[in-house]
Amino acid sequence: MDTNYLETFIKTLDCASISDAARYLGITPGAVSARIRALEEELGQPLIRRSGHTVRPTEHGLLISDKARQMIQDSRDMTAMIKSGNVLGELRLGSFFSGLTTHLPRLLEKTYEQHPELSVFVSYAPSVELCQQVHTGVLDIALVIEPQFAIYKNCSWLKIQDEPLTLIVPPGCATKHAHDLLRTEPFIRYARSSYSGQLVDRYLKDNRIVPNQRLEIDSLLTIASLVARGVGVALVPDSFSLESLGKSIRKVPLPGRTQIRKIGMIWSNQNPRVTISKSIAMYARELFN
Repeated sequence: MDTNYLETFIKTLDCASISDAARYLGITPGAVSARIRALEEELGQPLIRRSGHTVRPTEHGLLISDKARQMIQDSRDMTAMIKSGNVLGELRLGSFFSGLTTHLPRLLEKTYEQHPELSVFVSYAPSVELCQQVHTGVLDIALVIEPQFAIYKNCSWLKIQDEPLTLIVPPGCATKHAHDLLRTEPFIRYARSSYSGQLVDRYLKDNRIVPNQRLEIDSLLTIASLVARGVGVALVPDSFSLESLGKSIRKVPLPGRTQIRKIGMIWSNQNPRVTISKSIAMYARELFN
């Protein structure tokens, strides 16, 4: 059984969409459908059910999903063992979206300085999903925004960075008061469906500010890029990723206390790679604290 086909099947279940799975895997929707059909023919049973643009597992699809995940990971582990001689296999590391371009490169650089033979598989998803995946053993460790629920008992959490909110503006606006800018300039809102967007919304409500909203989007780097192009101003977590834009944006201090986004590492204490997971969490604290 081709594990690439199994991975396509599992990613389709996770995305609940053939087109979304295709984008994630870098193949066409037709190729995704063909791989799943081949699996169905091999097993002699339908594995997915389509309802409009949404995909759900059939009874047989649900029955094999856990085993399929394990087969995929076993295959990755065996490949990693053969290539590196590392009996622990492949480390499964997750990251929230913006962390892929901000924190993860520095963290992997440090990790490979200490463990040059380590094999790593990187996955990305919203932080809530990543925490669940660490809890269930799909991932060993993940870089996440602190969850708004109690950490699972089989997991550990280490805060590595505080990111208070800051107002970012085009250079020409930097001399004005923060609250005046928020009330008068076109406002690019961090999407309220995200935790970061909820922090922004709370700050605005606490200070009785009704912004002149122009756009709402869930992407820190996109928001910062739009501000740099003069599209508007924005309230965002003060991430060091903003440094990449240099002088094309300015930070305007917010009066009083602001909400804080906390970044950290969560890892499972019930997997064979717990020691290396703890080490990576410590590297993250050294780099970002």
